[in-house]
Amino acid sequence: MTNKQESRLPIQPLKRALGRLNGYRWKAVGAFICLLLLIAANAVTPQLFRWGIDRGIANKNLDNVLLCAGLMVLIAIARGIFSFGQSFWAEAAAQGVAYDLRNSIFSKIQNLSFSYHDRAPTSQLLTRLTSDIEQIRTFIGTTLLQIGSAALMLVSSAAILLVMNWKLALITLTAIPAVGFLLVNFFKKNGKLFGQIQERLAELNGVLEDNLVGVRVVKAFVRENVETARYTILNDELRAANIKTMQAVSRTFPRIFLLSNIVTLTVLGYGGAEVIGKQFSLGELVAFNSYLAFLIQPILQIGLASAVIAQAAASSRRIYEILDAEVEIRNQKQAISLTSENGRITFENVHFRYPGATREILKAVSFEVKPRERVAILGMTGSGKSSIMNLIPRFYDVTAGSVRIDGYDVRDVTLESLRSHIGIVFQETTLFSGTIRDNIAYAVSDASMEDIIQSAKVAYIHEFILSLPDGYDTVVGERGVGLSGGQKQRVAIARTLLTNYSILILDDSTSAVDAKTAALIEESLDILMQNRTCTVLVIAQRISTVRNADRILLIEQGELVAQGTHEELMRTSPLYGSILESQVKQSVLKIGANPVQ
Repeated sequence: MTNKQESRLPIQPLKRALGRLNGYRWKAVGAFICLLLLIAANAVTPQLFRWGIDRGIANKNLDNVLLCAGLMVLIAIARGIFSFGQSFWAEAAAQGVAYDLRNSIFSKIQNLSFSYHDRAPTSQLLTRLTSDIEQIRTFIGTTLLQIGSAALMLVSSAAILLVMNWKLALITLTAIPAVGFLLVNFFKKNGKLFGQIQERLAELNGVLEDNLVGVRVVKAFVRENVETARYTILNDELRAANIKTMQAVSRTFPRIFLLSNIVTLTVLGYGGAEVIGKQFSLGELVAFNSYLAFLIQPILQIGLASAVIAQAAASSRRIYEILDAEVEIRNQKQAISLTSENGRITFENVHFRYPGATREILKAVSFEVKPRERVAILGMTGSGKSSIMNLIPRFYDVTAGSVRIDGYDVRDVTLESLRSHIGIVFQETTLFSGTIRDNIAYAVSDASMEDIIQSAKVAYIHEFILSLPDGYDTVVGERGVGLSGGQKQRVAIARTLLTNYSILILDDSTSAVDAKTAALIEESLDILMQNRTCTVLVIAQRISTVRNADRILLIEQGELVAQGTHEELMRTSPLYGSILESQVKQSVLKIGANPVQ
């Protein structure tokens, strides 16, 4: 891409952001009308000065002086009203655009595929939702109005100056092309700097987020000084980027100020000679000099606004990178609603690799899980177990082959209907700030208290909840702070059990609970399966978790290497036997290291 293209491209997203003003056109129109009235009031003021000096002070006519003063007061009041009106309506429109952008980005983030979130740092998304939108809001609410006011004032003042004294006006107007050249050059050379500031800010927010989430780990390993140093380094980079921007501004704007001063001196010198030569009245010179301020001030406003324009353009580009991001997992045009609730799962010669990766995670995997069957997927870390889980609700699409639910390819049914039939307990537990009741009823907000309690009992968390001071109304902290890992996991299990699923996926969901609680949960799941139509898929690393399954699928390096019951695999699979042997040894070592006192 050429430099010329790079200098133009960032403005296009800003134009798209401004296009959202169509939804708030009447507020924008109100601001524009107030702006026109304010400019008209400003344009009349120098003429009143001229009339008061020439007809009042020069002629020693006190009535004209008092009349002029009265009119000036009325115009000052009108200017105050119009100024308030333009600011109010412009800010109202800007807040509306910011509101729309926040909603649009949040909605887009909710619908973006897992693969996008795998690549995009959370801190980048947070910065774009906050700082970048704020840059655009400031531009629309303040800077855009200043630019519009400056442009109209520039044109009207130039026209009045040409009418008053065209020779002196032409001398004055020669400064405009020079200032325009300086501003264009500023944009061309420094447009990228403002995008770099937002990137540095996002990186800084990333470190802040990591430390806020992992503050216990930081303190446990006494890494406060290291993390402070890491934050300071990035903070220094952000400061350096801001200073670099200010240096670019300081190199350009003193030249603009110099040009304005030269123009002012020229007007005073030439105009003073015209007054002495009786070609120009004193009042006209004062009025001309006032219009000159109206001419130079807009140029300076546009110059100062150029930095804000560049920053808003960079922020718009970053925002539309999200809004224009491709949603890789979406409903196909002819997608149908999945109505069958049998819960049959079929993998047909499935190959899979994560987007952007070159190594296949799953290789020619084929199996079928019958309705109401309890199947366990067992394998070492990194064998591809969780990837199988991710393909069933279509968090990712297969690279080759197909995944079917009750005979339907998951790509041919709507995502909403597919996922509404699947209950998942993830390996990594996520709870939200709020009450325990709200967390259990997260997916079924209108669930009855009886159903919530029943789900909690199945997950063996009911007794613990009752032991809390506020019971189910106990507020848990952000990300479930205040609960142990096992307690959070059981709340998550209860949350999933409350949903109306025909397929239940447990992704190593008992890894954070003790062996006794895990056994109780598995026993209650067995009872649950006897009372309702439900297919259960258990993903685990421990044989003790899966030995009671109807069938066990053994995964090794992305391939299905064996399947059968626990007893069958013990007889036929050396790999299964070696996994069992290693886990038994680990249990023995743990018992030896912690003898009964």
